[in-house]
Amino acid sequence: MNRKFSDVFFKHLVSIVALFSVLALGAILLFVFAQGSAPFFTSTASGIRLVAQRIDEITVNGVLYKNHNTFIDIPKNTEIINISFPVGDVINIFEIKIDTKEKDAEKCLSFTHNNEVEITYPEAYVYTVSWPSAIAALQKRIHVILPEPPYNFGKFLSGLEWRPSRDKVFGIFPMIAGTLLASLGAILLGVPIALLCALFMAEFLKPKAASGIRAGIELLAGIPSVVYGFFGLMVIVPFIRTVFNIPSGNTLLSAIIVLALMILPTVITIAETSLRAVPLSVREASLSLGASRMQTAWKVVLPHANSGVIAGVILGISRAVGETMAVILVAGNSPQLTINPLASVRTLTSTIAMEMGYASGRHSEMLFSIGVTLFSIILILNSVILWYRRRMYAQEL
Repeated sequence: MNRKFSDVFFKHLVSIVALFSVLALGAILLFVFAQGSAPFFTSTASGIRLVAQRIDEITVNGVLYKNHNTFIDIPKNTEIINISFPVGDVINIFEIKIDTKEKDAEKCLSFTHNNEVEITYPEAYVYTVSWPSAIAALQKRIHVILPEPPYNFGKFLSGLEWRPSRDKVFGIFPMIAGTLLASLGAILLGVPIALLCALFMAEFLKPKAASGIRAGIELLAGIPSVVYGFFGLMVIVPFIRTVFNIPSGNTLLSAIIVLALMILPTVITIAETSLRAVPLSVREASLSLGASRMQTAWKVVLPHANSGVIAGVILGISRAVGETMAVILVAGNSPQLTINPLASVRTLTSTIAMEMGYASGRHSEMLFSIGVTLFSIILILNSVILWYRRRMYAQEL
């Protein structure tokens, strides 16, 4: 009775934990996709917003705001904004006329004022109105923030420039290219070495020696990525700078080498486990037909374990595409489109890690969009590999 009760209890416990895990994962994915798709369907705000700086009391369209440190929202389709605030015995009056039909952010506002002011347009969709002061740090300012329209999705994926602060330009094609080039280079460099290593350990190395090497490789798989990045920064980057006689060794080639080193333990461990799982009878059948150990390893054992080998390659690709810290340290982080291995590049993950700490508004939403793009790239690459694997298996049948 007690055993039956415990079996039923643990069965329901596992079911509940699994259900909550799936729901939590689904909620996370839904949140990321909602945040990532928002900038392509919605504006940043319904109307114009004002931010008063060093102004204790301000009246906007008849409403008094005291010590207001957040946005002052202006209703949509408002055509005139009347602003006034006292400075000593003088009342500064400022009027903003809005042309709701004008699409150009630099032409849709016109200003009227009763005192000397300085109006600047330092970045897209933001005007700054400053009242002169003897000390620049004490200038009273009003920032007029226009709502940014939905961003073009094609321009986001194919754009060649990333200027989120000044011009609100969000083109990630150079970063997509940098991510794919670094990952592809790491796979081409690391996977053949990993497969040779796994095949040697599984087929030609003595069990005791293989066990020791296996423990070392598993230890390497657990090293944090920032350690690999630091190694690349201190060893690989100076080496490339010296060998190729270039000003900086923070290049695409450095990122490829570091990523290749990082994926080696993962691919070797999974591939070697799959190779050792091949039945001994398969090897004996091949050897009995006159094949050498090398021929058996290459033409019999390796194809027989292709399922596990492909799984290791998929995990290696996922780690290479999603790596952040190591790439930040060695790639140079210049958002430029290039295929030169000795040039600096920036990846998608590097952009998210470097800019999320200070991003806000549309900039923050675009970083979520980069995350969705990265997820889609990994999904597409894995799907292509699995499709190729099924196709090979169908041809064998």
